[in-house]
Amino acid sequence: MKSKKTLFIVLGIVFLILAGFLYYRYYFVFGEGVKAGQLNYVVKKGYMFKTYEGKLIQSGFRTGQPGAIQSNEFEFSVADKAVAEKMMLNSGKVFELHYKEYVSSLPWRGYSPFVVDSIISVK
Repeated sequence: MKSKKTLFIVLGIVFLILAGFLYYRYYFVFGEGVKAGQLNYVVKKGYMFKTYEGKLIQSGFRTGQPGAIQSNEFEFSVADKAVAEKMMLNSGKVFELHYKEYVSSLPWRGYSPFVVDSIISVK
């Protein structure tokens, strides 16, 4: 009788640790903020889960290696279909996007850990 009770306690603790790990890894919002730049593209793609993926070109330059200059690119996924469609209709314009950063991505949420959830402004 005592061994069953101990087994249930151990299984309960293991379940809680696993649930906490999965929450932290896939649902905990690690950071959030705003990025601004010219919208390069937004596409709907995927094999099983069709998600909206996009790229924003930010103003300014960064150097990756000595002598090499690259533009700043922000690759993201879009959670809301209405937001993605508005972005598709205004490709090439300057956007300010609010995003949430997760530790890892989920297949049905998109390829990127950066998930855009709203548009702040379009210029």
